Amino acid sequence: MVEKKNSSTEQKILEAAMLEFIEKGMAGARMQEIANRAGINKALLHYYYRSKDKLFGVVFRQVFHAIAPKFSTIFQSEEDLFDKIRHFVSEYISLIHSTPHIPVFVLHELSSNPGRLSESFMDISINFDRLKQQIDEAVEGGRIKPIVPEDLIINIISLCIFPIIARPIIMPVLYEDNPDQYNQMIERRKTQAAEFIINAIKS
Repeated sequence: MVEKKNSSTEQKILEAAMLEFIEKGMAGARMQEIANRAGINKALLHYYYRSKDKLFGVVFRQVFHAIAPKFSTIFQSEEDLFDKIRHFVSEYISLIHSTPHIPVFVLHELSSNPGRLSESFMDISINFDRLKQQIDEAVEGGRIKPIVPEDLIINIISLCIFPIIARPIIMPVLYEDNPDQYNQMIERRKTQAAEFIINAIKS
């Protein structure tokens, strides 16, 4: 007899699914393995989530819905543009350093099924309008060099995320597999990356 749905079992499933998707991607993940990780049988897993596609969508949205409001708040705030860049860089690096599975998860799906990822992102609302407006105003006022707002946003995200996704290379090559030195670099980068961006665009 199938048990009545409960939040504890569902959370175990979502946590197990996240691990399976991170390690193997959507294509390689198996419902049986997710069930095994969650400590339930496959029939019960299908009772909660009838397909792997549906489970993937729930996991993906759960991850990004947890972080989207924080960044929307930063982007929509009335902070000075340079302070906003500093604020976002610090918060974003802190987030992805504490949850490195998120960018790895995204990159894995970008390489295997970008269409599915694009569809999932459509449900996630991060409003860049105020940030774009501030960038345009700063260009028009001569405060920063001419730059397309979207280009600047991509530059900021790229400088933040690379040291996290490249950790398997950076750690042995630059820090002789010393995690303390790597973590110190990440802490420095919260300030240095922001200042590098600001100095690059200042008029």
